Amino acid sequence: NMPEWHILTSEKVLKKLRTSERGLTKREAAKRLRKYGRNTISIERKISPLMIFLSQFTSMLIIILIASAVILLGLGLTVDPGKFVDAALILAIVVANGIFGFVQDYKAEKSLQALKKLSAPKAWVRRAGKLERLASSALVPGDIIILEEGSHVPADARVIRCSSMEVNESILTGESMPVEKCVAIARGRAALAERADMVFMNTIVARGRGEAVVVATGRNTEVGKIAKHLQTGKEPRSRFQEEMSKLGKEIGIGIMALIVFMAAVLFLMHTTDIIDIFVTSIALAVAAIPEGLPAVVTLSLALGSRRMLRKKTLVRKLPVVESLGSVDIIVTDKTGTLTENRMTVREIWTQGKVIEVTGTGYEEGSFKMGRKTVRKDLEPLLRCGVLCNNAMVEQGYYGDPTEIALLVSGMKMGITKEESEKKLPRIKEMPFTSERKRMTTVHKAGRERIAFMKGAPETVLERCDRILYGGRIRKLDSRTRKRVLRETGRMAEKALRVLGFAYREMPENAGENIEKGMVFLGLQGMMDPPRAGVKEAIDTARKAGIRVIMATGDNALTAKTVARELGIKGAVVEGREIEKMDSRELGKILDATAVFARVSPEHKVRILKALKDAGNVVAMTGDGVNDAPSLEKADVGIAMGIRGTDVAKEASDMVLMDDNFRTIVAAVKEGRTIFENIRKFVNYLLTCNTAEVLVVFLLSLAGWLPVTAVMLLWINLLTDGLPALALGADPPPPGIMHRKPRPLKEGIINKRLAFLIGSIGLEKTAFVAAVFLIGLQQGLVMAQSMTFTAFVMFELVRIGAIRYQERLSIFSNKWLIGAVGASILLQLAVLYLPINVFFGAVPLGIYPWSVIMGITGLGLVTALATTNIVMRLTPHDS
Repeated sequence: NMPEWHILTSEKVLKKLRTSERGLTKREAAKRLRKYGRNTISIERKISPLMIFLSQFTSMLIIILIASAVILLGLGLTVDPGKFVDAALILAIVVANGIFGFVQDYKAEKSLQALKKLSAPKAWVRRAGKLERLASSALVPGDIIILEEGSHVPADARVIRCSSMEVNESILTGESMPVEKCVAIARGRAALAERADMVFMNTIVARGRGEAVVVATGRNTEVGKIAKHLQTGKEPRSRFQEEMSKLGKEIGIGIMALIVFMAAVLFLMHTTDIIDIFVTSIALAVAAIPEGLPAVVTLSLALGSRRMLRKKTLVRKLPVVESLGSVDIIVTDKTGTLTENRMTVREIWTQGKVIEVTGTGYEEGSFKMGRKTVRKDLEPLLRCGVLCNNAMVEQGYYGDPTEIALLVSGMKMGITKEESEKKLPRIKEMPFTSERKRMTTVHKAGRERIAFMKGAPETVLERCDRILYGGRIRKLDSRTRKRVLRETGRMAEKALRVLGFAYREMPENAGENIEKGMVFLGLQGMMDPPRAGVKEAIDTARKAGIRVIMATGDNALTAKTVARELGIKGAVVEGREIEKMDSRELGKILDATAVFARVSPEHKVRILKALKDAGNVVAMTGDGVNDAPSLEKADVGIAMGIRGTDVAKEASDMVLMDDNFRTIVAAVKEGRTIFENIRKFVNYLLTCNTAEVLVVFLLSLAGWLPVTAVMLLWINLLTDGLPALALGADPPPPGIMHRKPRPLKEGIINKRLAFLIGSIGLEKTAFVAAVFLIGLQQGLVMAQSMTFTAFVMFELVRIGAIRYQERLSIFSNKWLIGAVGASILLQLAVLYLPINVFFGAVPLGIYPWSVIMGITGLGLVTALATTNIVMRLTPHDS
């Protein structure tokens, strides 16, 4: 039985779990992972190769084809031995088709599984005294986890350290208000909602921070107990996949109706054998209906998502790839996305002196001090910034960028957090909130206490009655206050973010009212410079018809300065102005506004709604808990991978692994490329299938069977296989980021594509029929062999025409060259090796080949001419 952890002290919990505040060793953690299993509450759906393979033979058409082969097998054994060969070939090609489909589906499943693993939640864990970022599934009882505002609690855990931490436990208790957590033990029979010393898996840290020791993982957690009866089913298909499946079915129904009509006419008009009519009709149906289209689309999306991952974009939901091509507005944060997210202290004002600070980001730097400035003038201010600080330095920097900047500023003077906290250990924290606009920590200094405060300069000044000035503490009069505010304004005009600092010494028994009567220490001004390459990315987005809008919590001056540097042009509107506007007024200012400053998450939701109401397709970035609503409602919700909270990531469609705006633009380009490649595949597939159906239909009505059932199946396997799939690996066509975004409601088959499929399908029908009629002069078998080969050659030539349409070089896709080459070699093998007997084909001489190549060349010329005409007639369709 599990102990009642909530009634044990934190010390006893650590002892029972045989762990410490330093955490488990890696060896012990691995041992416990084997014992307790992974920290998940759902049974992961295993990929069964056998089931995927068998699923290739479940479609009605394939079942009918197999049944027809069985009938032919029976006829071969009893009536006509020739039918036995037909049956064996049909079954062989069906199996080959099944293997190809299996490879597609299996690769898609593996890709999707890999993406899921990458998007799995992570947790900060202390192991052997070192802080690590691990997958939540790797947690074991005894692990020490770090909890911060906005993070999901990764397992059931006993709180061992806490600073104003509140947790939203509505998922378990139904209580909407966050619950305050503490280290003190709860009473014995306390309900879940009353266990203030415990945190539970999948709840959310709403405020503050803390540390806890894991006591239960996976199905032993409270959420796990509830979920034991649940099993994860197959993930529902996306709207995009449903659209493709529907397209295939609609085409299939039309073709099936045509085939049934053809079979009836053949039966009534001619003396063709009923079995031949039956097998040919079914084979044509299998060849004509693009039943593999959804699988190929899924594979293209999954492989495209893997390519995007290499470019630092984790796609959490496949449909976002489709939406990316339609985005016409990106609403982006400033900090970390457009800028470095490495705040750097650039200027200090203390004791009446201005000191410049060198170095960028976390690099080394120094202080440009005048002759009269000495170390002791700077030390009180820098130490305050280091101690009133929750950032950490453990094999790197972790925490708020502003606080990291203060740590780096102190380290430039040799003042480290570790050394400072050893001298002055922290005993209390009053956290920063948007309402308080300040943070205060209390530290033990022998028998006394010292409080350090940082925050908005005006807020800190209000709580000070003295100032450290000229080496001694003076009264803070109105004149000096104005001087401080002038210095604050001067720094702000340089687009520096300015913080004020103060301290207070007090006796051990000081009351609760700590944040009064403080001594003002000075100001530190910092900035977050624009990222390299972002200006060029914004220019690329503009050329692609995508407008960039900045929405930031920073002040208008800072936002305007950064926007100007990056080439984002337009008016600046502040959050307080938005609050005065109704929806209609907000809609009116959107076109002229490029920057929204001092905005809250609620303002973002309103901005998003107004943009969408105006008919825009919006991608929006976010990182905080309160950004989740706008990320969910955006057409493409983009969370930050580095500084984003777990809640923001789960609400998003994609995650930027490097928090960089350039990555968004790169993702849009990749998304457009993937969509265009899928469209190419549809273009190729439907043009070829249309011609196959029409040639067989029209010539059958005239009394001839232009190709046999086995030939049709081979054509389907050969041309709809490797070449079609290789199209998905095509590079982006030139100028893809100079096109306007695709309208969201525009389907795969737009006006241009419909014209191309119809017109070139008819041209191909006429040319292939001409090959058959010329070949008929040398007999039916020769005509069928020529038609058989002409179909293959025309379909491979069609690929060239499609890529010409996109202005892509022949050599830009090595996979496509290989696929076309392999298809030609396989076709030559069927013609010239002894297996040609099974296909009912004969070797072709110089004359038949000259006819085929001449008409194929003519077909290519007319296809290119038709493509040019259609592109001129449909200039607005991409």
